[in-house]
Amino acid sequence: MRLFGNKRQVSDFDPVEISEKKGIRYLHLGGPAIQSAMRIKEPYGLELEYTRAMMAFLLFNPAPRNIALIGLGGGSIAKYIHRNLPDSRLTAIEINPDVVSAARSYFLLPDNDDRFEVLTGDGAAYVRAQDESLDVLLVDGYDANRIVEALASPDFYDACLRALAPGGVAAFNLWGSDRFFDIYFDRVAKAFADHTLMLPAEKKGNIQLFAFKPPLPHAGFVRMKSEAVSLEARLKLEMPVFVERMRSFNPASEHGFRI
Repeated sequence: MRLFGNKRQVSDFDPVEISEKKGIRYLHLGGPAIQSAMRIKEPYGLELEYTRAMMAFLLFNPAPRNIALIGLGGGSIAKYIHRNLPDSRLTAIEINPDVVSAARSYFLLPDNDDRFEVLTGDGAAYVRAQDESLDVLLVDGYDANRIVEALASPDFYDACLRALAPGGVAAFNLWGSDRFFDIYFDRVAKAFADHTLMLPAEKKGNIQLFAFKPPLPHAGFVRMKSEAVSLEARLKLEMPVFVERMRSFNPASEHGFRI
């Protein structure tokens, strides 16, 4: 494992470290936990399953115009959206400048352009400054040990709801084994009036929690299965698997999910 940046520099942030094993490059923050991964021969793919599961927001809004991503990591999700959703504009907010530098130096994160911008700053403050301007909000903010508390407070989740345009969807990456998981889940559910769907990633315990601002999306099984097949063909993501998993982990009737 090698440290990115100057070891002698005093910083309030966890040190950014890069490692490689069996053709996969990893980003770490102050410890062995994997924050991001890139297969070197497929640098624009989504190596970690939870990142692919996070893209399941497309089942509910297949053509978002404005997307915000809180927490950049190695930039896997940002790269994927920039490359595969040409009609969307993405703003990624990352508080640690060394993470941004590492993403561009080691993980092929593109430069800013008219559809893509990386801001170095406080993601919670960015969300609070939005007013029904986002079609999709993705929140994936962790330090070396756990989710950043500023991105998991009741006030923050209330701000996420306000930031979304009517019909918008937020996706929160949570850790199922976190002792505070139930607290975070309940906070999201309360902020979004229980309009939520859970999608566990098969590996590593990540759980994607999707939350919706009315008017609510059509979540019937027939439509979702059809959309999932279409997305799988177009984007090479296992969306039909994700739909079945959501069906298993969320209250549902024969017609669809209750959200």
